[in-house]
Amino acid sequence: MARLQLNKSSLAREQTQLKSYERFLPSLDLKRQQLMAERVKARENVRKLQDEVQELARQVGEKLPMLAQRGIDLDGLVELKDYQVKEVNVVGVKMPDLDRIEVVVRPYSTLAKPHWVDTTASLLHDMIEARLRVKVAEERVRIFDKAVATITQRVNLFEKVLIPRAKANIKKIRIYLSDEQMQAVVRSKISKRKHAQEALT
Repeated sequence: MARLQLNKSSLAREQTQLKSYERFLPSLDLKRQQLMAERVKARENVRKLQDEVQELARQVGEKLPMLAQRGIDLDGLVELKDYQVKEVNVVGVKMPDLDRIEVVVRPYSTLAKPHWVDTTASLLHDMIEARLRVKVAEERVRIFDKAVATITQRVNLFEKVLIPRAKANIKKIRIYLSDEQMQAVVRSKISKRKHAQEALT
């Protein structure tokens, strides 16, 4: 780090930096608060989606106890064929957002399969979608956590390092310049006194 120069131009530079830090800090802090609020919403959304998955699992257990039968092959009945995630901007942070989900139910003979396979296919379809939504929602929370940590570090840098350092530097320079000015006055008075004494002799 460059040694602090104790002069008027250095004082002006430190004062300008301090003003810009103090002007920039509130907007940084506001963004941090917005990100934290969005993170809370994202966490609530994850909980809500997880509850939906659990509710679907409960319905499967309640409505379809016959799934325990081994004679009916349901492998590959419902599968996630494709999905697309788009990027959305949330408080200046790029977030994943489900744009399209394509879940397919493999064709089956309604005569060869029991009537409850229709309900099973519908519930499995909803479960696959819900689990994918949970996965994307959890990724959003992870990104928000990282963004909040980064901006908190910046706020702390301004609050705890840059602003206090600039204030300390300004104080140091002012004290030095004040001392220099006082010494110059003293030297001037001594010089005048010497000239006055020389004039008398």
